[in-house]
Amino acid sequence: MPVKTVRLTTAEALVRFLIAQRTVVDGADVPLFPGVYGIFGHGNVTSLGHSLEMHRAELPVWRGQNEQGMGLAAAAFAKASRRQQIMVCTSSIGPGATNMVTAAGVAMSNRLPVLFIAGDTFASRLPDPVLQQVEHFGTPSITVNDAFKPVVRYWDRITHPAQILSSLPNAVATMLDPGDCGPAFIGLPQDVAAEAFDYPESFFETTVHGMRRPRPDRSQLAQAVELLRGAKRPAIIAGGGVHYSRAETELAAFAEKHGIPVVETVAGKSSLLASHPCYAGPVGVTGADAANDIVRNADIILAVGTRLEDFTTGSWTLFPSETQFIGINAARFDAMKHRSLPVVADARETLVEMSDALGDWSTDAAWTVRMHKSQGDLRAFVDGRIADDGVWPPSYAQLVGIINESATSDDYVLTAAGGLPGELNINWMSKGIATFDCEYGFSCMGYEISGAWGAAMARQTGEVFAMVGDGSYLMLNSDIYASVLSGHKMILVVCDNEGYAVIERLQTSQGGASYNNMLADSTGTGSDARVDFAAHAAAMGAVTFEVDSLSEFGDALEKARAATTSVVIVTKVRAKDFTEGGAFWQVGVPEVSDRTSVTAARAAMDRGLTNQRPGV
Repeated sequence: MPVKTVRLTTAEALVRFLIAQRTVVDGADVPLFPGVYGIFGHGNVTSLGHSLEMHRAELPVWRGQNEQGMGLAAAAFAKASRRQQIMVCTSSIGPGATNMVTAAGVAMSNRLPVLFIAGDTFASRLPDPVLQQVEHFGTPSITVNDAFKPVVRYWDRITHPAQILSSLPNAVATMLDPGDCGPAFIGLPQDVAAEAFDYPESFFETTVHGMRRPRPDRSQLAQAVELLRGAKRPAIIAGGGVHYSRAETELAAFAEKHGIPVVETVAGKSSLLASHPCYAGPVGVTGADAANDIVRNADIILAVGTRLEDFTTGSWTLFPSETQFIGINAARFDAMKHRSLPVVADARETLVEMSDALGDWSTDAAWTVRMHKSQGDLRAFVDGRIADDGVWPPSYAQLVGIINESATSDDYVLTAAGGLPGELNINWMSKGIATFDCEYGFSCMGYEISGAWGAAMARQTGEVFAMVGDGSYLMLNSDIYASVLSGHKMILVVCDNEGYAVIERLQTSQGGASYNNMLADSTGTGSDARVDFAAHAAAMGAVTFEVDSLSEFGDALEKARAATTSVVIVTKVRAKDFTEGGAFWQVGVPEVSDRTSVTAARAAMDRGLTNQRPGV
């Protein structure tokens, strides 16, 4: 029997394929690709754009204001949906495409699925050079889209319509792979996008994807159980993989049954409620002393769903060299880090099977007492940091405390680079599971506003709060307008310390002079000029408040919750009042310098590195 076909353009076939992909979320059959963030231009408007318009009811396109912002929104959407749904981003060729490369880096480093589709030059090359084309004299097959290769898990350029028959399923499989998850890129040359082909009708049949849960190898699991049984002071590091496995309930039950304290990475925060009896706090450089004390004294570390970046490990100075790791991770690369005993498997299934194998085993009572003391120490520290000291402007911590107090268990809080990750990681006490997003994998300034827009699309309940510094606001703020335009409300708190204060702190703490970070010491004649953030946000359609006291800030939060569109609250904040983290961090400090302060900083750095754990 001949295969039934339908004659379509490549672009039309691509759109129909995406629409046919479905998934199950909380028992409901929903689109795997619920929408597209798009800016149309030369390269994607006449073919792909036409097809998207024809299917606007099935695959809506949300108008972006900046291609990087679109990609950041898509990454935040993926995180807020716990990798269960995937947004598409499409751009023109040239600058539209390269604008998305940074966002692809965010998705790549955070193991998040995003499908990037960019227009490309003509596969025939007959009209070359075309508008926005960057020519490579010795390698004519290279276009700017090759810049995506280091920051995506899957990359392809479609040079014949038939190629999408294999390329698109492989891209989807990569983005859904629990161990290899990350962004995918498809380059769509203009002539190929418009070219027709007889596609098999079966290619467009509805496909319902499920979450893959690879079970642990019996031998690996047995070794891990034996090692854990011999532990006197075990601790669990909960990473972002706990959220993506939806393993929060199993983690809480495992820790409670076996009496093991749980510390959280930045990506893993809100894996446990702050009120859980085994919650021991945030770990690492932006973590708390109480939590870091737990892992310093642990003999076994159960690393669940974490890639163990330097802010988690204190550049690998936080753990004695004799501390043994068990790495539970769907990605083999992460499970094996630093001589970990790997258990390459789904976090939820592994925790269940490991708990069954451990039976009634639990830690020593003395370790449980220490865990409870850590909880008390953390709470006392946070209470001290968020307390109103009657001084204006406030600290970051005081603002975090007020938002946290007003938040419900359904609310979602989000931030990114700068000083705010440390403030929220320590001082935010999670009231709901999977309600926290700090982009600290790529530490991308500008994520906060675009990310809040994406999270607001993904969240079905509660408010989305985003805390952003003045520096990040100025980098990428146009998605305030995108949120107003699309009707996806967010509450944005702009913390103005008049500069890149946290980098200035790093600059001066390592012996350097303050330079080009704070507005007051920036080069130029306009260093006294300041931005009216409230007026700027109002011009983009947001409801705005500018506050001059903590009581005004609290009142503004109440009004923001009642508002029906996006809200921007602007407040001054202290430039040099940071919540100190509890771990060493390795940075590059010059070996020689004419500044004695720099050579002293280098000596201190070298002393800190004497505690660094060997990598092999």
